[in-house]
Amino acid sequence: MSKDDLQSLRGEIDQIDQQIQRLINERAGCAKRVADVKLASVDTTAEAPLFYRPEREAQVLRKVMERNEGPLDGREVAHIFREIMSACLALEQPMEIAYLGPQGTFTQAAALKHFGHSVMTRPFANIAEVFEAVERKNCHYGVVPVENSTEGMVTHTLDNFINSPLKICGELELPIALNLLVKSAGVDGSADTQITKICAHQQALAQSRHWLQQHYPKVEVQAVSSNGEAARMASEDATIAAIAGDLAAEHYELSCLASNIQDYADNTTRFLVITHDEVEASGEDKTSIIVSTRNVPGALFKLLAPLEAEGISLTRIETRPSRTENWAYVFFMEFQGHHQDPAVKRVTDAIAEQSFFVKVLGSYPAAVI
Repeated sequence: MSKDDLQSLRGEIDQIDQQIQRLINERAGCAKRVADVKLASVDTTAEAPLFYRPEREAQVLRKVMERNEGPLDGREVAHIFREIMSACLALEQPMEIAYLGPQGTFTQAAALKHFGHSVMTRPFANIAEVFEAVERKNCHYGVVPVENSTEGMVTHTLDNFINSPLKICGELELPIALNLLVKSAGVDGSADTQITKICAHQQALAQSRHWLQQHYPKVEVQAVSSNGEAARMASEDATIAAIAGDLAAEHYELSCLASNIQDYADNTTRFLVITHDEVEASGEDKTSIIVSTRNVPGALFKLLAPLEAEGISLTRIETRPSRTENWAYVFFMEFQGHHQDPAVKRVTDAIAEQSFFVKVLGSYPAAVI
């Protein structure tokens, strides 16, 4: 290829970039007019409406992936549109998102993946505080971990749903890539010999147990409140190594001694998005409920029978001890469909007839990206 050919291609790219930029700004202007229309129809004495519509954004992202013709992967294009929508929404209404902190945790990475980088993220010390921040409307939404593919359910999240008025309005999955991070790593690897302690959240330690035993069998391992906290500790002490993700490494300016140290390559954590409002159907939804049953033989079978009768797939069931009665249990159930669907409503009604109580935690779009 000659220099003239290369220059011509670069000129073509510049023209395309100009068209993309113009269209993005046109989209932003249209989104702003949508907000103006919504505001004009709202009682001025009422609370300002939220313009973020989880079901609408899920539909847009699905369409992006369906019509994508490459060469970019459909998910990559969807991530680009996710950021465009985030920036457009910020013009209408800046949103604050509560997450399990401190800064640099995988939960913050999940919040940014779901809402885009144009939102304001606020860290909280524990899952209960995330719920409280959203309940008190100090934040518009909250993001909490609920399940890891290798370590199972996050019980603190499940327990908080029992008494909370909040609804689930979304879910997302985040691949978990764990790195061994230190304050400074010389080209000669000298930082490796300084490590006297490795810190991380207990789940991250469990997810990299075999790797740690193989590479650092004699180094003390300490569980801390979060991977972000471990990264903060490592940033202040060169003898401490942290197990955390890329976001923590960037925020605390840490060097990576080893990457992808998780024992399973497909290690993934699922997160839930919580808020006050219910979500309309998007076309591909899930419903989560809490059920307290009578302690009788066949109770679980009777709970599942309505799902089979309606041909609805159960995607998750988890048991937690009841706090009101010894040896009684609360079931967290998740299945396909929206609670406004007639078949799903028949299922919840049938379950309610044989239970102490049924609480619909929310119907929400299934994870898109």
